[in-house]
Amino acid sequence: MSDPDALPHVPAPEARQRALGHDKARAAINSQIAAKRLPGAILLHGPQGIGKASFAFEMAAAILTATGDEPAGRVSEQVAALSHPNLFVLRRRPKDAKGFYTVIRVEDVREIRDSLHHTRGRAGYRVAIIDPIDDCNPSAANALLKTLEEPPADTTFLLISHRPGRLLPTIKSRCHNLALRPIKAGDVRTILLEYDPALAAEDLDRAVALSGGRPRRAFETLSLEAASALGALQAWLQNPVQHPSGAALQLADALGASTQSTELSFAREMLDDWIADEARAAAINGENRMRLASANELWDKAHALFADADDINLDMKQTLVAVFDAIRKHAALTIQSPAENP
Repeated sequence: MSDPDALPHVPAPEARQRALGHDKARAAINSQIAAKRLPGAILLHGPQGIGKASFAFEMAAAILTATGDEPAGRVSEQVAALSHPNLFVLRRRPKDAKGFYTVIRVEDVREIRDSLHHTRGRAGYRVAIIDPIDDCNPSAANALLKTLEEPPADTTFLLISHRPGRLLPTIKSRCHNLALRPIKAGDVRTILLEYDPALAAEDLDRAVALSGGRPRRAFETLSLEAASALGALQAWLQNPVQHPSGAALQLADALGASTQSTELSFAREMLDDWIADEARAAAINGENRMRLASANELWDKAHALFADADDINLDMKQTLVAVFDAIRKHAALTIQSPAENP
């Protein structure tokens, strides 16, 4: 089964089965395995591209090995080939030779549900990975909920989510929740060098700097031209007030030229991260309520602008200009420059 979100020439999560970082979550699941108290469902949530799927397959191999009767090496080989009889993987299915369905459909969920009620193919637990559950349409999500409410015996679901806030509360309540976070820059560097030991130092440094702790983003950076506008966006976001208004217009022209480009998708993630980090910093500070209110308003406005652009095909350049302007106004009102800090 192909991964609809796979990057060219990058090992698939099932082949990698090793996610650097995430030590706290790994320890939590390993302790459950050792205590023989695995929950029926574990929700692995966090930003996209931080290695959640690789982590899920790593944990699946650990569960299958600990509860089965085969050596770890043999289990890992079967997981990599998606051929282990006790492993079930649900992703968006191929629609035809040219692409995939845009969602996980209810019939896909019913198929895996029926398979789980058959006699197991081998001793030990069964593991079902939903990668990601965010792709389930409403009917599929409701069908999955029914399965989680009455799960098959000795079965653990590993649900991957990039946007847990959008999931049905009843699904989240049925899961043991584990939050995964962006990994250290050193771990991203290690992953890139494992992929290509001969990677040029300049390309490696650029990819790590732009990754934000997300290995997937680092790999995407390697596919972009060195003169990409993403570096300019990163510099602009470090201090939006410092740059002239023309800089934002140039960024919008460069990034909004194609609505289907990897560069634009990357830029939208960077903007999301910046606004989320700003809201988080304001909430932790707690003293500047205006900053928190402004950050929340900025989050809502930016997402509404992008949603409108996506839904009714608005000019992406103008959308980016509006988002940049909103960020600049927020920064001017609420963020002190270094000279103003005591």
